[in-house]
Amino acid sequence: MREAVDALLFVPLGGLGEIGMNLALYGLGPKGERKWLLVDCGVTFAGPQEAGIDIIVPDPRFIGQIQRDLVGGIITHAHEDHIGAIADLWPWLKCPLYATPFAAGLFEMRVLNEAGAPDISIKAVKQGTRLVLDPFEVELVPVAHSIPEACALAIRTRLGTVLHTGDWKIDPEPGIGGRTDTQRLMEIGDEGVLALICDSTNILRDGVSPSEGEVAKTLQEVIKVARGRVVVTTFASNVARLRAVALAAAAARRKVLLVGRAMERVVAVARDCGYLDDVPPFLSAEAFSSLPRDEVVVLATGSQGESRAAISRISEDDHPIVKLAPGDSVIFSSRTIPGNERDVGRIINNLLKQGVEVITDRMALIHASGHPRRDEVAQFYQWIRPKIAIPAHGEEVHLTEHARLALSFGASHVVKAHDGDVVLLAPGDPGIIDQAPTGRLCKDGNTLVPIGDEVLHTRRKLAFSGIVTIAMAVDRKGEMVGIPDVVLAGLPQKTGAGAVLDEVVDDAVFQTFDGLPRPQRRDSNVVSVAIEKAVRNAVLGAWGKRPAVHVLIIEV
Repeated sequence: MREAVDALLFVPLGGLGEIGMNLALYGLGPKGERKWLLVDCGVTFAGPQEAGIDIIVPDPRFIGQIQRDLVGGIITHAHEDHIGAIADLWPWLKCPLYATPFAAGLFEMRVLNEAGAPDISIKAVKQGTRLVLDPFEVELVPVAHSIPEACALAIRTRLGTVLHTGDWKIDPEPGIGGRTDTQRLMEIGDEGVLALICDSTNILRDGVSPSEGEVAKTLQEVIKVARGRVVVTTFASNVARLRAVALAAAAARRKVLLVGRAMERVVAVARDCGYLDDVPPFLSAEAFSSLPRDEVVVLATGSQGESRAAISRISEDDHPIVKLAPGDSVIFSSRTIPGNERDVGRIINNLLKQGVEVITDRMALIHASGHPRRDEVAQFYQWIRPKIAIPAHGEEVHLTEHARLALSFGASHVVKAHDGDVVLLAPGDPGIIDQAPTGRLCKDGNTLVPIGDEVLHTRRKLAFSGIVTIAMAVDRKGEMVGIPDVVLAGLPQKTGAGAVLDEVVDDAVFQTFDGLPRPQRRDSNVVSVAIEKAVRNAVLGAWGKRPAVHVLIIEV
C-alpha cells in the first residue's frame, strides 16, 4: 500500500458500481492515528434470486476494523438506501450520528415499529449547520431531492475540502423545503474543492430533470377531469408529491385517504416538521365506503409492485376496504425501478382487467426523478471546479459516462472507484492504493448472512426443485420397522409421462434399503446417504429435476 505520512482517504463500501446501499468512509491522518467519518448507511432490496430475503446491507468488516477511530456518522437524507442499514449495522458503528430533523424523525418512527431494534439516537441538525467532528468539519448544504431536507456535505480537512453530493437535483420548484442552495455551492467552489463525489444516477439522460412544480400542475389537471374514484400510488417518502396530490384533490373538491402504513408514518413525521401545514387532514381508509365516488382520492403504497402493499392488494380485489370499479382511475406517480417491471406490470394488468383506467409517466408528466440529468451535473462542475472527480451512485455504465463528463469539464484527475477501493485523495496524485474488505450481507429474519451463504443456495434450490423428506425407523438387526413417512413438497403429483412421484420415491426407498447388506443397514449414515442418492436420481429420471432430499433414520 502506498501510504502517506498524513493522508486523506475515501473508502466506499456501497453505492459505487451499483445504485443503492450507499455507505462511504473518509479517513484523515497518519496510519495508526487515522480518524474516520461515516457518510450514509443504506440498504438495497433483494431480487428473486435471494429467496426469502427482503433487504441487503453492506458488509461491515472494514468498519469493525476502524470502529474505535470512528468520530461520527452523517446521513445525507432519509431514503432507505442511505439510512436503512443503521439498525442492522449498529453493533459495528456505535458512534454519534447526525441527520436533519425529518430524517431523524423518520428513522425513529421506523425503529419504534421494529421489535428488538437497538436503542439508537440520531441527533437532529438543521440544513446549513456546520459540525465539528475532529479532525473533520462538515457543512450540510441544502439540495433539492425527492424527499425533504436532503443535504450535500462539504467536508473540510487540513488536506483539502471534499464535496459529497448525496442525492440531488436542481429544481426551481421542489414543492417542499428549500431549493438547492446554488449560491452556497458556488461559494464553496470559489473556496477551492479538492474532490467531488457526485451522483451519477441520471447521467445518461440529456437535459435537466423535470420540476416537482410541473408534476404538481399535471396531477391537478388529471385529477380535475377524473370521473370516478382516483388512486395515486407513489413513493411514500416523497412528501412534496403527497402534498401535490392533496392540493389537487382539494381543488377538485375531493377528500384524500391514506392507505398503507408507510404513508401514515411519513405523513406523521412531515406534519411534525411543518411540511403539511397547508394541507387538510387526511382521512383513514375506513372513510372509503362512506364517500361518493367522485369525492375520493386514495394515496396508496406499492408503486414498485410490492406484493403485500396497498395497490397490489387493490389490483387483486383483495384489499379489505378499497374496491375499484370501471370508470375509476389509478395514477402511477412514480418511475419503475429496474428489476421491478414484472411486478408493476402485473398490477397494471390486473387493474385494466377490472376496467380501471391506468395512467403512468409514459402518458403524462406525473413523475419527476430526484436525481440530476446530464446538464445539471455539468452545471455542478462549473460551480465547484474540483481537482478530483469520483463518480458515485451508479452502475458501471453510469460511472463511465460520468467520468467522461468530468474530464470534459476540467477535472485534473478522475478516479473511477468501486465498492471496497481505498482512494488516496491527498497528498500527491490521487488514485486507488488498497482494497478494503467489502461485500453484501442478506437480512434473513433477524440474522445477517453473506450473500453466498449455503442457506441461500439451498433455499434457491428448494424454490426450483422442491424437497422430499423421508423418516424411517430401523432396529438393531438392520430391519425396517413400520412404514417410512414420506413427504413431498414443491413437486407435482404426476410427471408428464403419468408417473406418480409418491410411488417413484417409495420404490426407490424400499429397493435401496433391501439392496443394502444387513451390516450396512445397521449404519444409519450409510442408509441415509444411499437413500438420498437413490431418491434424487429416481425423481430426476421421472421428472427431470433433482429435488433436495432429507432422510432421517431413527434407530429403535
